Amino acid sequence: MMNPKPTSVEEYFSWFPPEIQAKLQQMRETLREALPHAKEVISYSMPAFKTTEVLVYYAAAKKHMGYYPTGSGVSEFKNELSGYVTSKGAIQFPFDQDLPLELISQIAQFRDEEAKLRAELKKKR
Repeated sequence: MMNPKPTSVEEYFSWFPPEIQAKLQQMRETLREALPHAKEVISYSMPAFKTTEVLVYYAAAKKHMGYYPTGSGVSEFKNELSGYVTSKGAIQFPFDQDLPLELISQIAQFRDEEAKLRAELKKKR
């Protein structure tokens, strides 16, 4: 059987135990605050925030919260992220640690500015 695809952020959250739901909600609220004009969507079966493009995704894994701010979001903050497992476009925040909400917010706002610049450049073409 294929993994089910959530139709809403609420449905996605409902698949996890309460303690994980609390972390997901914390991530969601932080991103809502950082990106008040962005739309919440499900993309690649994960909650995400979108303006002219998807800015960031997040998802619960077995032992960590995955945060996916694309490659630029990871590389731009590589010094601040040195204590976390990262890959090209992903960051892992272990569930047994508090989420670095300020850093999550800064990365989201960086991605928002990046998307605005990209949209402006497209308009000028």
